[in-house]
Amino acid sequence: MTIRVRRVAVPAVGSLVLALAVVGCAASGAPSPVVPVAPVVTVGPAMTVTPAVNLTRVELARVLGDRNLVLSDSQAAMRPAEAPLLGAAPRAVYQVLLPKDPTKGFIVVYEFRDPARAAEAATEQQAYLATGPGRVQRPQGTVTIIRQVGSTVILYDWLPGASLDPSAAGIQDALETLGIGYPVPD
Repeated sequence: MTIRVRRVAVPAVGSLVLALAVVGCAASGAPSPVVPVAPVVTVGPAMTVTPAVNLTRVELARVLGDRNLVLSDSQAAMRPAEAPLLGAAPRAVYQVLLPKDPTKGFIVVYEFRDPARAAEAATEQQAYLATGPGRVQRPQGTVTIIRQVGSTVILYDWLPGASLDPSAAGIQDALETLGIGYPVPD
């Protein structure tokens, strides 16, 4: 008889505890616990600032500063349309501060082992953005600036027709003075 009581009592007690827990949570006036959400991160290799990237950042700050634009480091999860070489490269994300459009102005700097590999990646990106898959990843009218500075590639996208800050055009003007350009056809 002892065995029979256990078979009935254990499931009954378990059900009772579960029911009381559910009722207790529902009956309490306390707010539901906040479930922590992991921050969204950029998909791809992390980037520590190397000497090559740091030199490119210095040049970016200089040419942008000539137009009274301020460059800052960014922790934003930002991922533009990328060809395979850029997609696999270490990157650093910066942002030009645009007071009237604070969610724009991102500049991505990719690092490669040497200038030849950077040129290959820039050329691949230029060709990729002219293909169907590259075009559908960006709104129509997007202007893309691709520049090579030594072993780094700079990528900047902006949509002139949707820009809320008039100083955004200065970013393109400043970047076009750096390194070697890879024009992207419209």
